[in-house]
Amino acid sequence: MTITAYIIVSVIKIALILFVLLTAVAYTVWLERKVVGHMQNRWGPTRVGPFGLLQPAADGVKFLFKEDLTPPHVYKPLYIAAPMIAVVFAVTSIAVIPFGNWLNVGNISTPFQITDVNIGLLVVLGITSMGVYGVALSGWSSNSKYSLLGGLRASAQMISYEIALGLSLVGVLILAGTFSLRGIVDAQAGHFWGFIPNWFIFRGGQIVAFFIYLTAAYAETNRIPFDLPEAETELVAGYHTEYSAMKFAMFFMAEYANMITVACLASLLFLGGWRGPVFGPDWLRCSGLSCGFSHFFLFTSGCVARCRVFAMTNSWPLDGSSCCRWRSRTW
Repeated sequence: MTITAYIIVSVIKIALILFVLLTAVAYTVWLERKVVGHMQNRWGPTRVGPFGLLQPAADGVKFLFKEDLTPPHVYKPLYIAAPMIAVVFAVTSIAVIPFGNWLNVGNISTPFQITDVNIGLLVVLGITSMGVYGVALSGWSSNSKYSLLGGLRASAQMISYEIALGLSLVGVLILAGTFSLRGIVDAQAGHFWGFIPNWFIFRGGQIVAFFIYLTAAYAETNRIPFDLPEAETELVAGYHTEYSAMKFAMFFMAEYANMITVACLASLLFLGGWRGPVFGPDWLRCSGLSCGFSHFFLFTSGCVARCRVFAMTNSWPLDGSSCCRWRSRTW
C-alpha cells in the first residue's frame, strides 16, 4: 500500500468510526431512557420521531443553541478545558479497538480499526486513566462546594478502581502473552475439550477476573451504583453542577463513550471478540457483544441503588454486595 493510499484509508476509517461512535453515544442515551422508562412503567421518549428515535438529534440541537453560562467565580482556563479533556480522551481510546479481523476493499487490505499497535491494551488503559483529570478539574475549577465534593469523589473512586481493573487483566495477559488486542482475540480461537470455546472467561478461573473487571468498569465510568461523583440526591449534580449547554453535554458524551469502550474491551478480552458467540460477519459479532454489555450497563441503572460513599471508600471489593444488601433492607 502506498503512502497516499494509507493516508486516505486512515482518514476514511477515522471518519467512519467517529461517526459510528458518536451516533452510538447519542442512541445509548435514548436506549437508557427507554429501558429505564419501561422498567418504571413509563414510555420514555415518544414525541420526537417514531418511537422517539429523533430525540437525540433534538437534544443535540437544544444543547448547541442553549445559552452557555459561565459563572463569575470559576477559574476559567480549567473550567473550559475540563469538558474538552474528558471528551477527547474518551473518544481517543477507541482508536486502537479492533472491530473485526481484516477489511478487504479491492486490492487494499487493512485492519478493521483505526490503528493496530502491539501495546493496544496499554494504550487504552493509559488514555482512559487520563480522563479522570477532566472530572477532577471540573470540580476544582468550579469553585463550588458541590462540584468540589464531586471532583474529590471522582479522584478517590476512579483512580482507586483503576488498580482493580488493571489487576483483573493480568490473567488475560498471561494467557495471551501479548498486549495487542488483536493478538488477544487471536489467542482465543478454537476450542478445548472439543466443544468449549477457547474464550478466556472459561480458562484459568478468569470468570472471577471478568466480574472484577465488570465491577471496576462500572466505577470507572461513574455508572450506578458507583455514580458518587454526580450523586444528584446529595450534590445537586456533582462535578458538573456549574456547567450548562454544550459543555454540560460533553461530560455525558465522555461518560457514554467510556461505557462503550469498556464494553468493547470486555468482549475482546474475555469473550473472543469477533470470535465470540454472535453469528455473522466479524464486525457484527464484535458489535453485538459490545451492545449486549452496554445494555447490561443500562439495565443495572434501573434496578440497583447507589452505594453510600463510605461503603465505597472503606471496602471496594464488597461494594456490589454491600449495595445489594442495602437495597434489600430498603425494600
